[in-house]
Amino acid sequence: METAHFDQVASIPVADAVIEGRLVLPGKAIGIVVFAHGSGSSRHSPRNNYVASVLHQVQIGTLLLDLLTPQEDEQYANRFDIALLTERLLGALAWLQNESRSRASRLGIFGASTGAAAALEAAAVMGDAISAVVSRGGRPDLASSHALHAVRAPTLLIVGALDQQVLQLNRQAYAQLQCEKSLDIIPGATHLFEEAGTLEQVAHSAAVWLEKIFLHPPFHTQPQGGDT
Repeated sequence: METAHFDQVASIPVADAVIEGRLVLPGKAIGIVVFAHGSGSSRHSPRNNYVASVLHQVQIGTLLLDLLTPQEDEQYANRFDIALLTERLLGALAWLQNESRSRASRLGIFGASTGAAAALEAAAVMGDAISAVVSRGGRPDLASSHALHAVRAPTLLIVGALDQQVLQLNRQAYAQLQCEKSLDIIPGATHLFEEAGTLEQVAHSAAVWLEKIFLHPPFHTQPQGGDT
């Protein structure tokens, strides 16, 4: 059963655009995870909404985003513009840090598909301000080598065992990460985790990873807000 006490759809100004997001906070959130959706997806993604609902059950808040405006999403190339997606994600994270309801919370990023590259690029920029990163069927290989080496937040890569090409790309990116890291391969799963029980395994793995880090963070990660 979900324990969300705050549920808001917000228009978030970022650089040269305004993007839409849905912020859901349990009564006593131990952290907030921003979802960076993949190519052709949005805050309405049923898979990411399911994962978010599982996170709510362990007192983790979520911000699901449309990183692109509807007009921008019509241009296919924008879905693979990692610099643009990262800029939008950084803008949303800055907005979240300034929100009174979420200012003191630890922050995580959950990236799917191309959103995973943007998540890692943003985590590299923000350093200790990001406590954790999770990638679902992501393309972390699209992040720069500099970013992969610079990420400090503990990072979990989740990939379907049958998604062989993406799995290989994740292995390559995983080898470059210098932070605490884990590669979780879901048996019998393809790219979209449509097989019975596989999305549930994704959500469980993400919830366990994020809850552990939010409750017992590495010494170098600090909650945001206050006078710091």
